[in-house]
Amino acid sequence: MAHCIVPSAEEILDKEFPVLDKGFVRLVDYLGSDERIVQAARVSYGKGTKTFREDHGLIHYLLRNEHTSPFEQVVLTFHIKLPIFVARQWIRHRTARVNEISGRYSVLKDEFYLPSLEDLAPQSKDNKQGRASEPFPPEIGEGILRLVSTLQGEAYKAYEELLGTGLAREIARIVLPLCAYTEWYWQMDLHNLMHFLKLRLDPHAQKEIRLYAQVIFEITKRVCPIAMEAFEEYVLKGVTFSGKERQALRALVKRLESKGSILEGEWEEIGASCGLEGKELERFREKMEGWRIGDSNP
Repeated sequence: MAHCIVPSAEEILDKEFPVLDKGFVRLVDYLGSDERIVQAARVSYGKGTKTFREDHGLIHYLLRNEHTSPFEQVVLTFHIKLPIFVARQWIRHRTARVNEISGRYSVLKDEFYLPSLEDLAPQSKDNKQGRASEPFPPEIGEGILRLVSTLQGEAYKAYEELLGTGLAREIARIVLPLCAYTEWYWQMDLHNLMHFLKLRLDPHAQKEIRLYAQVIFEITKRVCPIAMEAFEEYVLKGVTFSGKERQALRALVKRLESKGSILEGEWEEIGASCGLEGKELERFREKMEGWRIGDSNP
């Protein structure tokens, strides 16, 4: 089995792709490619790479049917610079191998994430963990930025003063806020990377980590274009249904066949008949929205 070299990936090795105001993502190394996926899938009966069309079809078949182990043969290593609050969300993906810069060994840099005005919004009224879609008016946002910037400067000044007293770095760092930047090497196989991207590219994920996920997605397409094409088709653009939702979908189709459209009040009626209410019904309608099914005013 030959070592996989992907020209499009070689072109961007060690190149920094900026994210947020001071962050970046950099592809450090990769092991495997689309070719390695099909080699691993065919090893059981001694068949290697075939034509592009056959390999393309096999990779799509594997992902469509959730035969995921061949994707684990591909491994990517990234160098990432990110705010600590993003890192704390990110680290929940425990299948990665991570080496982070240490504030015990190193003096941390005077680098903090400062959001843009468009990202300063009040707490969402219908999402307990997210922000509203509309930002604050500029005059309010600018005041928030001044406050945040002042606090960042004061925190780093305190950090420097504590270091100046001779205090150990591992203790002095405790005054630094979550918006301080950190860096790490982050390595993950393609199967688990796809799971990371599925969750972090979702509109419900926090915007800052979504921006990193988007860059990683684009980089990974350079390494495994066919696999990521299949991932986009069957995972990012795919929709799954619960048992109740499948019942509601059948009822919806029957109603459309007989009446041609669904009126607003009928969504609740169909949902209630299948046990879908509240957030579950709202989620079902979101899934249908992309198809415009049942929309009486398309």
